[in-house]
Amino acid sequence: MASLLNLHRKPRRTLFFLSVILFSIGILTPLESSYAQPAPIRKGDSFYEAGGYYEALNLYKENLVLLSKEELPNYLFRVGECYRKTGKPRQAELWYQKAILRECSNPKVYLYYANSLLSNENYEQARENYKTYLTLQPNDKWAQMGLEACDLAAKWKMSPSGYIVQLMPVLNSKQNDFCAAYASADYRTILLTSSRDIVTGRNKHAATGEKFTDLLVSLSNGEGRWGKPKLLGGTINTNDEEGTPNFSQDFTKLYFTRCMSGKKGKLGCQIYEASLSGETWDNPTALPLAPDSIVVAHPAIAPDGLTLYFTSNLPGGFGGLDLWKVTRNSPTDSWGEPINLGGSFNTEGDEVFPYVHADGTLYFSSNGWPGMGGLDIFRVLKDSKGEPVIENMRYPINSSSDDFGITIQKEREEGFFTSRRAGGRGGDDIYWFYLPPLEFNLLGLVRDEKDNSPLKQAKVKLVGSDGSIQNSETNDEGRFKFILKPNTDYVAITSDKGYLNGKLKTSTKGKTVSEDMSVEVSMNSVAKPIVLPNIFYDFNNWELRPESVTSLNYMIDILNDNPTIVVEMGAHTDNRGTEEYNLELSQKRAQAVVNYLIEHGIPAERLRAKGYAQTDPFVVTQNLHAQYDFLPLGQALDDLFIESLANDEQREIAWQANRRTQFRVLRNDYQAQP
Repeated sequence: MASLLNLHRKPRRTLFFLSVILFSIGILTPLESSYAQPAPIRKGDSFYEAGGYYEALNLYKENLVLLSKEELPNYLFRVGECYRKTGKPRQAELWYQKAILRECSNPKVYLYYANSLLSNENYEQARENYKTYLTLQPNDKWAQMGLEACDLAAKWKMSPSGYIVQLMPVLNSKQNDFCAAYASADYRTILLTSSRDIVTGRNKHAATGEKFTDLLVSLSNGEGRWGKPKLLGGTINTNDEEGTPNFSQDFTKLYFTRCMSGKKGKLGCQIYEASLSGETWDNPTALPLAPDSIVVAHPAIAPDGLTLYFTSNLPGGFGGLDLWKVTRNSPTDSWGEPINLGGSFNTEGDEVFPYVHADGTLYFSSNGWPGMGGLDIFRVLKDSKGEPVIENMRYPINSSSDDFGITIQKEREEGFFTSRRAGGRGGDDIYWFYLPPLEFNLLGLVRDEKDNSPLKQAKVKLVGSDGSIQNSETNDEGRFKFILKPNTDYVAITSDKGYLNGKLKTSTKGKTVSEDMSVEVSMNSVAKPIVLPNIFYDFNNWELRPESVTSLNYMIDILNDNPTIVVEMGAHTDNRGTEEYNLELSQKRAQAVVNYLIEHGIPAERLRAKGYAQTDPFVVTQNLHAQYDFLPLGQALDDLFIESLANDEQREIAWQANRRTQFRVLRNDYQAQP
């Protein structure tokens, strides 16, 4: 017996469902050896090579004592492989470790050991073994992806998305339970796939030791309480394997996968369509999408019913299992030829379990895209050019184990997915998830730039990128509050009599957790000149230096945010040099600033240039006093005071404060000419 659990070609377990019987196993080639193997080991090899990992596992473990010292490490590795391929990473980890301690010669033991450690969230030890494997197999893609998964898993667990995730004990058993799908428009009925004891068939898989899966149904009381799943009535379930249900938008058509033996013992999985008949779905018909021996599974019908996505190993793929689709012109037409979704979706790994949301968004699981380990759930977004962008759903939807089989309600982010993570009832388990509505509040404080005092009754206007406009004003403590929408950019503009308008930008784009966003806006009084910091010139020169650009662009923003003001740009020098010379130098410096502003779109009639030389000493502000306590608050930095300072270092600081460029508002009635 064998299982399609091992269809993948990469070092990770991928499928949890597609299992069938091999009717002719035969004696296949065992591990290469110069030793004659004991009969139970040879029988175990036959099961192993045919995919019967569950049967092989028991034969190996019971007969390891019969192996020679030279052969034992390779079979310890094979026991680990049996556990890996049947989805038991904790047991696999132990047996890989035993194989390493016995100096197993197969280098992949380090890769698979690292994968098991990753699944068990032992990130540091997993990293060490990925690195060990890379010394043996440099540039191996899967080991490099494993290292990336260690980093992503640790990072995303530290900053989870806003989803709430809960195990659904009533829907799960000690066997595999997975791929729940809403089966009614009121979301009170789900179908799920299970291998629990109540299923129809009596045979068990040599691959998993469990029965063939069937479709089960569970009903809800509408308040989140689900009933114990029961076998779906009608003619869907058989002695073969059925699972992965998906429905048309009106829930009158059921699509599912059935796996069975084909002619001459060949294996295949096909997609079936069934119609609603009374309270169940009957008369399943296979869709002729590919030959019987090909895997065609995991159907996902688009909302319009004209595109069917699925997983397949059809020729012409990218490696492993790929996402494919077929289309038709109307619901009554036949399906066209299968089309591979291409390299924007498929990788050398496995892309499986597609799902299409009612809004058309495609979801799928993959072990070939960067993720947390094993299968992760992804969704396909579009960039500004309409090109697909693959987005990982992150933790807690994804984990270091396998996560797949998502289904989502139409109206809100609520549904089910499947995971093999720790804490479940056994095997694959069904989890419920919900994304609470995001709540964002903008909590603002408006202050005077000079003395930091709060400004009460200042007006605040909030403009959103969605076209929304909100207006408010500050309270007696200078505070304001706005409620923000998700995925929106905002600009807040503050205004008050006697002050220049203030502005700030904020955004909720990319935020996945509710948040109170605290901000402060400083407003400049027009009663006094305002210094522009970091306007630099070379000594005895009026050419602006490149590092002045930031402050000059800030001035442009001020003028654009206050379109009615006319300003004077004033340049000041220290007291070294003659006043006549300094007047000429400062005038040229002020004009250089004005010229820059004009070159960047500010009308010349809004600007005046004036050089002050050393005639207007700077008065020490709170900020300057806090930085240099030897400069008293409110002190004018005139010649007499500067000469009284203790040393040249202090005097240079005072001269530097006097060498400044500032602006003052001359009037506030400018109107642009039409």
